[in-house]
Amino acid sequence: MLTILIAEDNDGMADMLVSAVTAHGYEVIRARDGREALQRLRERKIDLVVTDLKLPYKSGLDVLQAAKDQNSLLPVILMTAHGTIETAVKAVRNGAHDFLTKPFDPDHLLLLIQRALEKQRLITENLLLREEAATQLGLPRIIGKHPRVLAVVDQITRVAPSRTTVLLLGESGTGKELFARALHGLSPRRDGAFVAINCAAIPKELLESELFGHERGAFTGATDRRIGKFELADHGTIFLDEIGDLDLGLQSKLLRVLEGEEFCRVGGTARVKIDVRVVAATNKDLRAAIAQHAFREDLFYRLSVLPITIPPLRDRRDDIPALVDYFLSHYCRELKRPLKTLSEGARQVMVNHLWTGNIRELQNCIERAVILTDGEVIEEGHLGIRQQELGEIQAREIPLEGSLHEVSAAATRMAETRMIRKILKQTGGNKSRASQILGVSYKTLLTKIKEYGIERPGVSREGSDPGAMSPAA
Repeated sequence: MLTILIAEDNDGMADMLVSAVTAHGYEVIRARDGREALQRLRERKIDLVVTDLKLPYKSGLDVLQAAKDQNSLLPVILMTAHGTIETAVKAVRNGAHDFLTKPFDPDHLLLLIQRALEKQRLITENLLLREEAATQLGLPRIIGKHPRVLAVVDQITRVAPSRTTVLLLGESGTGKELFARALHGLSPRRDGAFVAINCAAIPKELLESELFGHERGAFTGATDRRIGKFELADHGTIFLDEIGDLDLGLQSKLLRVLEGEEFCRVGGTARVKIDVRVVAATNKDLRAAIAQHAFREDLFYRLSVLPITIPPLRDRRDDIPALVDYFLSHYCRELKRPLKTLSEGARQVMVNHLWTGNIRELQNCIERAVILTDGEVIEEGHLGIRQQELGEIQAREIPLEGSLHEVSAAATRMAETRMIRKILKQTGGNKSRASQILGVSYKTLLTKIKEYGIERPGVSREGSDPGAMSPAA
């Protein structure tokens, strides 16, 4: 539910606005003066602000400035009397979404609210998905238009303005750090540091010092005081990658830091206060780790206030061509090579490959192909991967990571893909006949063909019925 802050000192007017806005499914927070409005902005995640221009203690312009300082994309609608229209117009030039002159119809306000929220959603999505906009604001570019990717973008957008701890879940190579950086870039902490640390890459004996720092003489070789990652991330964001590999002892200390927002450096007694947004990530099933007493349940719940699952590349095959083109352009530019293209055969291999290493594997594949290809066209042989149809995937290749539901879904997908390919080959690509044999509707079969990225099974179109697969099916 989206939250709207209404700052209005007139009780009758405020009651009318709260009633109208609440009736349309929004959560409303009421502020009776400017000072209270500023306090609510600090305390709560606000999606939109409606404020009177003239308020006790602090003005609507002060509320506008505070909202924009917290989140430059936060929409603010000003309410004004006739005598202050010029001031309201100036406020719009300084970032307010719009203004309303009293008296006004509540339906007009609701229309402005809907438009402002939709505009904010589109701007944020474009910042993440368009390279030029992302580059301009220093945000990472997220490539893809698959519904699951857009759902992740929406979740990141909603949680970014808050201090909420986020747990990113997904297989290795799916881009969890990319999304963590996007979350930081869209947050009020964007001017602070983004500090990333891989909890699995550092020996546990050294990891505590890396996280929290140490005092001089804390251990052999500690010749000077060292500032840890948490201190470096003060007023910013710390990204704890591979959190599932964290030692149990450090899990306990991390939990205390998350709850108390303070810690002692290794070998020290002074309490260090911090203000840090924590984003964690793992490719492990933490619930299974809890059952095996390898991960603290209390820490899990503290980290997973908002869990967000990044989909594997095999579940968003429609995005592969866009990813291929992006990395192809990037590495041709970086390696100072003429812009290359992929042959149809090579492109088809890319779409059909399993990509167990996800986007990281695809990225490495493109970089290697750009280096090894002398001509302008990258052929199948330059990719260095075996052409692999989804239907040929063996049971041993089912990824045994994630929850039981995720593993089951992957196995089902592989089995269905193999069966559909087999029947389509038997019917010479006749989808109408194939749907009858498979016992599903024609529409269901078409949906699965598109979802699984199943291509035409090497049969001629001549002589086939209108239900036969086209090259683009």
